[in-house]
Amino acid sequence: MKRIILIVAILAMFGWAVYDFVIEDETTNEESSNSSESEDYMVSGEADGGNPEELETGLEIGSQAPNFELETLDGSVVRLSDFRGQRVMINFWATWCPPCRAEMPDMQKFHENTDIKILAVNLTESENSISDVSDFTEEFGLSFPILLDREDQVATAYEIIPIPSTYMVDSEGIIQHKAFGAMNYDMMVQEYEKMD
Repeated sequence: MKRIILIVAILAMFGWAVYDFVIEDETTNEESSNSSESEDYMVSGEADGGNPEELETGLEIGSQAPNFELETLDGSVVRLSDFRGQRVMINFWATWCPPCRAEMPDMQKFHENTDIKILAVNLTESENSISDVSDFTEEFGLSFPILLDREDQVATAYEIIPIPSTYMVDSEGIIQHKAFGAMNYDMMVQEYEKMD
């Protein structure tokens, strides 16, 4: 039943995304001002010690990635802003998602072969249990942080519809690439090499 509700919710979000894309030109200014009004997981240039004239926080390529704070599977707390000065891959996934399962070995290889920081944000509210996430992590031998988005706050902030979805963020915290669907190792490396 929970999965049926989740599928209906995903379809509704997809419909909204199509509608939003059609009227995007009319609402760009309004969305920019809304996205810069911070909630507890958003940051502005001043909030993270940066120049207040920096790019606005948003989800478009060239925008400052919205900050967030989540607990990891091992109980520590991770903030996106902690990784300023490093390239970061933010990946949204779930254990029940076949493309996520297909992508994970390439993500682990990518993590091992580069200095990228991978933040794997699990859509925990959609999982049957935390033990499913732990079992998945062990099965795939994942050594990068697994973040638990228990209430889908970060997934909502990043407007995640399909999973997996990935944001590649440069060392300045700027979004350089977005991928909706699974990425393979070569795609990951290609986008990594384009970033500062």
